[in-house]
Amino acid sequence: MIVVNDVIVVGAGPAGAVAATVLARAGARVVLLDRATFPRHKLCGDTLNPGVLATIRRLRLSTVTDACGLRIAGMILTGEDGATIEGRYPDGLQGCAISRADLDWALVRDAIAAGADFIDGTAVHEAIVESGRQRRISGVSVRSNGTSRAIPAAVTIAADGRHSTLAFGLGLARHPARPRRWAIGAYAEQVDGMSAFGEMHIRRGHYIGVAPLPNGLTNVCLVRPSAGADPDLHDPFAALKSVLSSDLLLRDRFARARFLSSPTVLGPLAVDAIQAGRVPDGLLIAGDAAGFVDPMTGDGLRFAVRGGELAAGAALCALEHGWTTVQERLAADRRREFGPKWRFNRALRTVVGSPVAVRIATAGAPYLRSILRSIILRASDCDLAESRR
Repeated sequence: MIVVNDVIVVGAGPAGAVAATVLARAGARVVLLDRATFPRHKLCGDTLNPGVLATIRRLRLSTVTDACGLRIAGMILTGEDGATIEGRYPDGLQGCAISRADLDWALVRDAIAAGADFIDGTAVHEAIVESGRQRRISGVSVRSNGTSRAIPAAVTIAADGRHSTLAFGLGLARHPARPRRWAIGAYAEQVDGMSAFGEMHIRRGHYIGVAPLPNGLTNVCLVRPSAGADPDLHDPFAALKSVLSSDLLLRDRFARARFLSSPTVLGPLAVDAIQAGRVPDGLLIAGDAAGFVDPMTGDGLRFAVRGGELAAGAALCALEHGWTTVQERLAADRRREFGPKWRFNRALRTVVGSPVAVRIATAGAPYLRSILRSIILRASDCDLAESRR
């Protein structure tokens, strides 16, 4: 007997795990799949801003809350000339430093506790497409231990990341020609000058994120453009060390640093957003698969968590009422929820992409510094956290 699940969620990152949790709590039969074996490493900035934490608390994701061991008091932004702006979160708001390995495993455990069936170490090969006048997705084909099998479902949620097997396989996503940014990230210890603040160091042609983690660890991530085959990407350790050693503000702080593993390389980063009218019935798209956000602003996790919740709501609607207008309503919900922040992020990337603008803002008059502090707080979703207290 073939058991048809209500929902298959492909990808057990934040978007997929949150979607699985919300659906299982609502009584749906949910299978959560991932190609990796958990817990697993994932390149990320490893911080949750106050807005993400507010959403996590609202969703009662207690395992994540318990795993947050190091509080973040705000963000520090620096320019090329060494000028520094500190943006402290207001009114006692705090962020949280947590590695993506710990975060993702905590979210998966919340999904399991809610009743989802979690299957890791299983790669999705392709979507099952029903033949007929209109494409319809009725599950996925998976591979595990050298064998293939079909897992049918009424709803499939593609939350399998920037290189989504489902979205790319169905022609629903692509990596645009521009921008072509790559990230190189690593963990280190014995980094001097660390504090309770996350850091973003804006430089000509690249930026460097530095974040404190529990147990004296530091996350450092270099994001830079690349045109075609960049030779530095073949030796990411050399590229990362070269940038750090030549940076006037960071070279002394990393002089004693001991890197704990080889860097992780991620890219190209950008993924074009999905057009709702092209997504077939039976399929919903969430997280990075629906469009990747530049990591500079730290919004990726909020978009993933809230996006997973929105996808779960759309799935429940489809299960109860059918697919009429489901895709359109989900797209409208995403625009309403994320549209203002998407526009803000594009404007911010334009500003920090200009060395002249950063130099003027960081070295300028007090009112310019005040504006930049407000931008930092806006990027950290403090307004969202305040509204949900």
